Amino acid sequence: MKSNDWKERLNVVYSTNPDFNYETNEEPEEETLPKDKQNLRVFIEKKNRGGKTATVVKGFTGSENDLKELAKMLKTRCGVGGNAKDGEIIIQGELKEKVIELLKKDGYTRIK
Repeated sequence: MKSNDWKERLNVVYSTNPDFNYETNEEPEEETLPKDKQNLRVFIEKKNRGGKTATVVKGFTGSENDLKELAKMLKTRCGVGGNAKDGEIIIQGELKEKVIELLKKDGYTRIK
């Protein structure tokens, strides 16, 4: 079935060339490394958070969807809010030990 998504054809008005193939400038999505190959760093941060502490997980290599799934799992198991963007997961509160424990149970071995 042909994809007819207008967002993919944005800024292309019309082409008379029957062989025209519009090329998007999308970067290929990064492939997610296996859990035992991930180098994750877990630390507590207080900067730029209005004085509130947050547990930050950095070093995840993979797609945004996988990052968001991992963040969702950590947030639900810790029972707190948080966010996942730009390759890092932010968990509200000072939960470093609990996050490390949850990551180890989930199969991540390289955690600092």
